[in-house]
Amino acid sequence: MQLTSFADITTTSRHIFLSPHLDDVIYSCGGTLAVQVSNGLRPLVINVFSGIPASDLKLSPFAAEIQKRMGGANLDAASMVSNRRKEDASALDYIHVDYLWLDYLDAIYRGSPAYYSQEGQLIGGEVHPADIEIDKQLAQDLVTLHERLPDAVWYAPLGIGRHVDHLIVCSAADRLIQLGANVKLYEDFPYVLQERALEERITELGGSFEPAYVEMSEMLPTRTEAAGLYTSQIELNFGNRAAMQRAMSEYTHGIRPVHTVHLERFWTPR
Repeated sequence: MQLTSFADITTTSRHIFLSPHLDDVIYSCGGTLAVQVSNGLRPLVINVFSGIPASDLKLSPFAAEIQKRMGGANLDAASMVSNRRKEDASALDYIHVDYLWLDYLDAIYRGSPAYYSQEGQLIGGEVHPADIEIDKQLAQDLVTLHERLPDAVWYAPLGIGRHVDHLIVCSAADRLIQLGANVKLYEDFPYVLQERALEERITELGGSFEPAYVEMSEMLPTRTEAAGLYTSQIELNFGNRAAMQRAMSEYTHGIRPVHTVHLERFWTPR
């Protein structure tokens, strides 16, 4: 079910997942969502950078190239994001979770001139100074929600790969950690597939984390099926659907390679 504002969130939302983009939570911990639903829970996914740009937004060459790789060569930014929202709704409805779209713009649409005009600025670079306000406002909204729902468990991106939008959401979630909230950091997929990306990010954050595991073997088909509903993202991130399914299966099995076990791993600050 789609919620329309923070005011719609009630105490029934005991597990809250923060997704930088319209795919990240399903990609990274869709099995955990499915396990929770199977146990009668109703997790909530908050998609942060899911705002629809102005219809007259002039795309930077970099943003136009990204949209082309998502199959949106002939679309304006507003239409592209509207299509991505439809994909997200299909995926989250498939798993039967609640979701809320926030109106912050994706990094490739922010700034005039664009704050992030090349790959190295978007992924592996630094958050633009103007985006610090997003961090502050998001953090304040999360803290206010935590005050209403002090027993909720939060799930936020670890920031593996250092995509600036993932870094902003991770930073905002750190405010919750400082307040003693129960926050679990998930492994950003597919960035975690990069060699040593996980270790480098944990080291960058101080290295003091405890792993926790969710056994989701029976839910792997649900995760991959839901992930496949983000049709604009498959070629961009994996090349094709078979490669996506193989990558998810191999990674979740490789966390602890025992027989047919598939896991999702979360990291909790000590």
